[in-house]
Amino acid sequence: MKKSLIALALIGAFAAPAFAEEAAAPAEHTLTGNLGLFSSYRFRGIDQTFGKPALQGGFDYSHSSGLYAGNWNSNVSQFAGYPDGNLEMDFYGGYKKAFGDFGIDVGGLYYYYPGTTAATVKGGNVDNFELYLGASWKFINFKYSHALTPYFDLPRSKNTGYYDLSANYDLGDGWGVNAHVGYTDVAKHGSDFDYTDWKLGVTKDVGGYVFGLAYVDTDAKRSTYTWTNSNGNTTYAGKATAVLSVSKSF
Repeated sequence: MKKSLIALALIGAFAAPAFAEEAAAPAEHTLTGNLGLFSSYRFRGIDQTFGKPALQGGFDYSHSSGLYAGNWNSNVSQFAGYPDGNLEMDFYGGYKKAFGDFGIDVGGLYYYYPGTTAATVKGGNVDNFELYLGASWKFINFKYSHALTPYFDLPRSKNTGYYDLSANYDLGDGWGVNAHVGYTDVAKHGSDFDYTDWKLGVTKDVGGYVFGLAYVDTDAKRSTYTWTNSNGNTTYAGKATAVLSVSKSF
């Protein structure tokens, strides 16, 4: 620390403009983490926890070149399509670049559910691998994801696509609003599995903790997206709900 202060004084005396420019340069390597508690986990509008809360978190690494990689995790319910499993682990990587107000994002994401039993793969786990391509302008984002494997163990569903249009707007003073609409196009299964989901939410940053409230809904068919647990209780996984959350990045 002392050496740094001495160096700062010397450089400030003889080359202050050059030092200021160097100090503004972004870090070459960045590692961040996140942790959050949610009243319900909705993936593309569909209930993943049978109406129960979810603890979620992960880590992200980014390079100044635009390359990035990360991991994200959440508890799930085995009755939401993950037999004998209770954990989702996502692994992803890609390239992101900004050009003024515009940006691009391309990469791949692997969804893994350890301990699950996949009906379509003998001795395998439920999983899914997607490639995605995204574009952004200011606070508006569009992203398309394309499954290169059967979509979460659904037979003959390879090439399923998901269209995601979202917006996140900073109101200032820690307040933000967000909106989203998405469309799931399940390959080779017709309209019974296809659906639209949407979300409208508000967030408030309080000392680094972000509190959120969001309204989530879908038009998913009840006959297709109804889960049943071991007690015979059922829940319509696409029904409208309010999701409360608190999260923090570090």
